[in-house]
Amino acid sequence: MGLKNKKSLGQNWLKNREILEKIADYSAYGIAEKTGVGLEKRPLCVEIGPGLGYLTTSLLRRFDKVIAIEYDDRLAKNLPASFPGTNLEVVHGDILEYDFSRLNEPYVVAGNIPYYITSPIIEKVLTAERLPDRVVILIQKEVAERIVSNKETVLSLFVKNRARVQAGVIVPAHEFTPPPKVDSQVVVMEPFVTGPVVSDEVFELIRRGFASPRKKLVHNLAGMADVERLKVIMGEIGVLVDARPGDLGLTDWDNLYKKLER
Repeated sequence: MGLKNKKSLGQNWLKNREILEKIADYSAYGIAEKTGVGLEKRPLCVEIGPGLGYLTTSLLRRFDKVIAIEYDDRLAKNLPASFPGTNLEVVHGDILEYDFSRLNEPYVVAGNIPYYITSPIIEKVLTAERLPDRVVILIQKEVAERIVSNKETVLSLFVKNRARVQAGVIVPAHEFTPPPKVDSQVVVMEPFVTGPVVSDEVFELIRRGFASPRKKLVHNLAGMADVERLKVIMGEIGVLVDARPGDLGLTDWDNLYKKLER
């Protein structure tokens, strides 16, 4: 395994076996005090960016099959030789172009993903025609904290609109080769089988409201109604008139949309 990391692809490999086992447990069984020892294997895991296969090793102990999607052609070619006799399928390709509808059995998604494509990957897996049972990704700690925080962003609201989300283990930068500049954290998302909490129309309002996240919401939405009417509506739904977009949860946005539509 003498292949070098490609900085352009955001390749930072995690080798800490204890942490890798925990991520694999999250993937197979969710966030709970469980381990893979003695528990029934799950059907299928789609792994994003397996790299040299450190996480793949742990996933294969917990899943009947792992489909590893690797963008780097060098790694995609070399990975199968590291796992002879296992039910590992390596796909050389871009996870953002992968067709999840081809899967005909329950599956989960797992991976240590490059920071620079965190949002597109989350959007891809949470809007798939055939949703995964669970998504377990290792991302930048600051982004993970924002996703689970009550101080909302467009990304955190997008996730909470489509999945139950929990924060998992924190992984210090020194655990990676090469070390990134920041720490990482696992985020576990379990998509809602009933669909999104709020409609696409409400989410368009959310995106508009976050046009300037640091500005007061009444100013961001001034083009939809006059400021005085917006202040009245915000009072009616229990939102402070000087609130900023990040102060509103999904229910607040849904109520705001319904009032504006009247």
